[in-house]
Amino acid sequence: MSREFPIGLTPPDWLMRNLQPHRAPVNLPAAARAAAAMSAPLAVGLATGHPQYGALASMGALSGVIGDTADAYRMRLLNIAVPQLFGAIGVTLGALVHGRGWLAVAVVTGVALLSGMISTIGAVASVSGLLLLLNAVIGAGLPLPGPWWLAPALMTGGGLLVLLLTLLAWPLRSGVPERTAVAATYRTVAALLAASGTDRTSEYDAARHAVTQSLNQSYDLVLSHRARHHGRSRELTRLLAQLNAITPVVEAAPAAHLAGRPLPPEVPKTIRHLAHAVETGYTGPINPAPLPTPTTETGRAVDHALRHAAEVVTSPDVDPRGIDDRLGRPAALGVRTARAARNVVLSAHSWRYGLRLALCIGIAQALVSLIPVPRSYWIALTITFVLKPDFGSVFSRALLRALGTVAGLVIAAAVLAEVPRGWWDVLVMLILAPLIPALTPRGYGYQTAAITPVILLLSDILNHQGTALLLPRLMDSLLGCAIALIAGYLLWPESWHTRVGDRLANAVADTARYVEAAFGEATETTADPASRARMRRRLYRDLSAIRTEFQRALTEPPPTGRRAAAWWPLVVAVERIVDATTAARVRVRHGAAPPSSAEVAQVAMQLTELSDGVRHAESLIAVRTDLTGPSGSVLEPLRQEVAAARTIASPH
Repeated sequence: MSREFPIGLTPPDWLMRNLQPHRAPVNLPAAARAAAAMSAPLAVGLATGHPQYGALASMGALSGVIGDTADAYRMRLLNIAVPQLFGAIGVTLGALVHGRGWLAVAVVTGVALLSGMISTIGAVASVSGLLLLLNAVIGAGLPLPGPWWLAPALMTGGGLLVLLLTLLAWPLRSGVPERTAVAATYRTVAALLAASGTDRTSEYDAARHAVTQSLNQSYDLVLSHRARHHGRSRELTRLLAQLNAITPVVEAAPAAHLAGRPLPPEVPKTIRHLAHAVETGYTGPINPAPLPTPTTETGRAVDHALRHAAEVVTSPDVDPRGIDDRLGRPAALGVRTARAARNVVLSAHSWRYGLRLALCIGIAQALVSLIPVPRSYWIALTITFVLKPDFGSVFSRALLRALGTVAGLVIAAAVLAEVPRGWWDVLVMLILAPLIPALTPRGYGYQTAAITPVILLLSDILNHQGTALLLPRLMDSLLGCAIALIAGYLLWPESWHTRVGDRLANAVADTARYVEAAFGEATETTADPASRARMRRRLYRDLSAIRTEFQRALTEPPPTGRRAAAWWPLVVAVERIVDATTAARVRVRHGAAPPSSAEVAQVAMQLTELSDGVRHAESLIAVRTDLTGPSGSVLEPLRQEVAAARTIASPH
């Protein structure tokens, strides 16, 4: 039987959100790769009489294990190989200034500035910037064995070993991750339609978010590869066609839900049959239960979209010339690299983050230069891991880092105290290494608890300090968290005092433009159905990112977390507005009378006013609600949602 905390002892909501583990399946292949890649270098080092060399290679393998998160093999090449290059540069720079006093402080601080700036580009650049700084800190703080080039070579070799292990199955499983991702999208759509029209509103909302995330992932995988193949790959062309084909089904789901009548069970069952065909590459006839004859506009929309998807999935040939990239095909890699470099140099955001990181690292390096702290590199390592806003809330990561370090030190204490050094280290690594990919999806605190004993074991092989490492590592971690919180969080008002409605206001303004594009007079940019589809997909993608940002803000202590909680209902309301717009568009396309231009202009104006009110408000303020129109209009549900949103934007 559960027991409630006594009054006054109940943990705050933001703390409970931080401590709650995420649900995620264990990636067994990734766990096996981690065990092999991190224990094999140790075994080779022991066999050749150079265990310290093996420890350096295992450190490099650790960075590869952390970056081994992509599903598609081509993405793994980028996610693992590119960061290894930056890591090699970092450890070389660090080793060259090791023991050079204030020169080392200046170099590592400069690397921190560069690392922070390039981390704002994207996921691969973020990991690359992380490894650049981490390895620079290690090189500057640890006396590395051998000539200057040996440590970079060993650490890079360890990371590339992880990459080699990930690519072993590529000849046998080429294209499988992409097909699996697209099939998973079809299954999430089946779950969405199964909940549409029912009173299970929370289930429908959860399914809708799952569809958005799955579509984003699938399009990212397929389009990034198609940019390299330029339409020559038949398989990628088929997958893109199948993604485009499921989009009308997704668009019909809000109309079905607003109709308030559950869809026949044959509808989601058919989509699950199609998902199996996508996953297996089957193109023969599919004979699920026959679909009932539709009698409403919504029913016709679902039926038409479903039959079109079935036709595309089962078609043996797809003409690449007729396939539209609904999100736009990515530019060539060189073009994207040049564009990203230009944006980094000119972006105020990248400079602010780079300066925040450089300030914290500079303070840490200066502190350990003035105060004799043994093996002080751990302070800067802690700051580097904590001060990653793209990885989550800085405050939350500092808290979880401290808790995870304590848990990891308990494991490390048992290992260092009871396990003799030598070949037993290989066995211990075989046990500890798989915990990193297994616990990482659970949350940052769990990842820290898994990584800490591994790093301490490798550090002990290099320095032979045993349990004497434990207390200094705890103090260094706490000091690093304190520096990150004070110099990288509290001193920057944008961290804890930013108007959380800014991005939401942009989304509301984009929704107003989407309403005009869906029902207003066609322009050169909105007449093309594919252009409208891109607007809708980008809007849903932006709303998904906004939801993620708000959920991160909810893990912050007051006032940020309290402000985010107050704005949260408006986030949900805007999502419902987009759904209502999509539903109205679907109904018009399948026989409903189109709205008048005056109705469209009125709704767009109200959304624009709502956007302006949200943008200039530190807190929710009263916003005028003045929406009228024909009760039987296709825009009536949309007007109701807009009115509800404007009512939410009022003080309670």
